[in-house]
Amino acid sequence: MKNTIFLFITIFSFACKAQLPPGQYTSSNKKAIKYLNEGRKAFEVHKDDEAEKNYLRALAEDKNFIEAALGLGDLYQVTRRHEQAIEYYKRAIAINPKFYNNAYYFLALSQFDREQYEDAKNNLEFFVKLERINPNTKEAAEHLLGNATFAAEAVKNPKPFTPVNVGAGINTDMNEYFPAVTADGKQFLFTRGLRIEEMPGYENEDFFVSLKQNDVWQMAQPIREINSQGNEGAPTLSADGNTMFFTSCQSSEGGDYGTPDRKGYGSCDIFYSQKVNGKWSRPRNAGAAINTANWETQPSFSSDGKTLYFIRGMVGRGGIREQDIYYSSIDDNGKFTTAVKMSSVINTPYKEESVFIHPDNQTLYFSSTGHKGMGGLDIFMSRRQANGEWGEPVNLGYPINSSKDDNSLLVYPSGKLAFFATEGRKDGFGGLDIYQFELPEDMQPQKITYVKGKTFNAKTKEPLSASFELIDLETQQSLTRSYSQNNGEFFVTLTANKNYLVNVSKEGFLFYSDNFSLKDKETDFNKPFLLEIPLQPIDTGSVVELKNIFFDVNKWDLKPESKAELEKLISFLNKNATVKIEIGGHTDNSGDKKFNVTLSSNRAKAVYDYLITNGKINAARLSYKGYADTKPKVPNDTPENKAKNRRTEFKVVGK
Repeated sequence: MKNTIFLFITIFSFACKAQLPPGQYTSSNKKAIKYLNEGRKAFEVHKDDEAEKNYLRALAEDKNFIEAALGLGDLYQVTRRHEQAIEYYKRAIAINPKFYNNAYYFLALSQFDREQYEDAKNNLEFFVKLERINPNTKEAAEHLLGNATFAAEAVKNPKPFTPVNVGAGINTDMNEYFPAVTADGKQFLFTRGLRIEEMPGYENEDFFVSLKQNDVWQMAQPIREINSQGNEGAPTLSADGNTMFFTSCQSSEGGDYGTPDRKGYGSCDIFYSQKVNGKWSRPRNAGAAINTANWETQPSFSSDGKTLYFIRGMVGRGGIREQDIYYSSIDDNGKFTTAVKMSSVINTPYKEESVFIHPDNQTLYFSSTGHKGMGGLDIFMSRRQANGEWGEPVNLGYPINSSKDDNSLLVYPSGKLAFFATEGRKDGFGGLDIYQFELPEDMQPQKITYVKGKTFNAKTKEPLSASFELIDLETQQSLTRSYSQNNGEFFVTLTANKNYLVNVSKEGFLFYSDNFSLKDKETDFNKPFLLEIPLQPIDTGSVVELKNIFFDVNKWDLKPESKAELEKLISFLNKNATVKIEIGGHTDNSGDKKFNVTLSSNRAKAVYDYLITNGKINAARLSYKGYADTKPKVPNDTPENKAKNRRTEFKVVGK
């Protein structure tokens, strides 16, 4: 558990121990009383060895001196010698169970730290039922009782947990921590603490990156474009690996934060850099929508490129307090909106940190001292609900979580492996090392795959940077809005086993739409789903197939799944106000010829009516026609080809 919490509790304990009037003690031995008072004075000024000697002398003079036993309990608890703290709190209680009721609470604190959860639970249950106990202490005890009850049960039902060192490509005898990985799982980024020879005990935090080859992480290299003379840490990468957000903490003399090339708003700020032609750009501050005069750190960027999650702590006397998870979304203009705190479902009055949004964009991992856990910071998981809200956090369980601080979790894109930083293991290289373990199935995120696409001029084959959007066909929810790079390439992660719509647009070109299915496809990160997207220049006679306009068999009522496509067509017509189009309906050669003419004409008219009624498009710019089976794309000789011929198109007839 956190040191400052113990310090506060122990100081509070000492202040409340006057169970007898001033100058009266449970011992009449003058030497014992003298040693007790000398021990208390030494304890108050942090002379722990001297305090210990005097408390022990007091007990040697009078073995039933309760105040001396309690003093030793406090001393050992503050100095994290919990086995000894337990011994002396028990000794004080055994002498007189009613003399100092708070001893049951402080005994439980040390028992909890030593993972003696059942004993801690029993003492806390007794303590919270007592009368006339301090309300603040009772509230803290009730919180700890919830943890002890949870922990006692969790230990009886352990999760599978076999950590494996990720190897010498990443780990050294220095500290490695805060891992990050690209959505394809091929680039591993982390923070390394480099020793400063002229300042023993101090480290300079820098970024390193390792590439995976033949399932082995290669020797990590520093990212020289990002690293500075100050500290960089807690990186997060966009899905395509081309944008990095990270924390930089640099202060110059006089209280002005930052350096001339990395100006900040507060003690720690979030910065970003973009990869251009294989090199990272000069870092820039993420701006006032995210950074404040307080402490912003540990960013995590969603795979859809829309939301940045991070930790904000309030800077005040005594250090950082009120650590909570915040998030900021990118608006339609590409700007971050003012960051807001996540709801009380996630945040607690206690401490949250190490937030991580998995590439499925549906599963959030974070550490907290506020939700029921094993003690200290525990790692929790929350799933996004159907209404978009986050569900009740779930503890990852024992022994993934322990009585110590557990954080810095990263879950691999596949969802099966997780990474964390730890030290002191037999196969370690020294200091903090990064380990991996198989995540229990019930704690895994949704299965995802990733999509690689390329946009290009349909006539010249020249790569184009274009705006693209991916939409869940079933829910009509927009999942990703972004831009392909100058070479026309884009990279996104998507949840497996769903159907998707892709829309692409660029000024001077007809918009492109298509749909594809990831259902019943194996998630293979070595074989991404590929999209080739040709964009047609806006020329008279150019034709675009509206692949996401849907009708029931032999009907012409537009299905709800058609809305996203129709809205894109409306947007295109609004952006290109002089373009005139003809909407064409087409069928295969099955059935009655006369009915097919009616069917194709009415389907084209349904689109025509939607554009006028819902999009307020001037009817003078629109026309429609039913072609039935007179203009097949392919021969009507197979069911698959007939499906291709049943379509809705628009043709540019004027611009």
